[in-house]
Amino acid sequence: MTQMYLLSIYQPDGEPPPPEDLEPVLRELKTFNDEMREAGVWVFAAGLHAPSTATVVQAKGSDLLVTDGPFIEGKEFLGGFTVIKAADLDEALGWGRRLAAILEPLWIEVRPLANDPA
Repeated sequence: MTQMYLLSIYQPDGEPPPPEDLEPVLRELKTFNDEMREAGVWVFAAGLHAPSTATVVQAKGSDLLVTDGPFIEGKEFLGGFTVIKAADLDEALGWGRRLAAILEPLWIEVRPLANDPA
């Protein structure tokens, strides 16, 4: 039986690295995603735009509050994520470790999905 896990990628706020630094990382990330597909663990992955593009929506009784900007102001933000299927936390952590090595020095959070549809 498999469990789905979210591999969250946290990155510092600010300008992205220059293309000469970013392009080799993106190539390695594509290879990694292809390996996860071949292993049958890859479900979905996406990068996110900067937090400044976010809009927060909150219901308060019959009122709806809509606010421009991120939910939480911080020095780091969720920059992207990957959803995988793994036999257990150890396997998910193995994929998380590999992702962290590719995206060094970024932080990768590995968390099981609740109410897993897998």
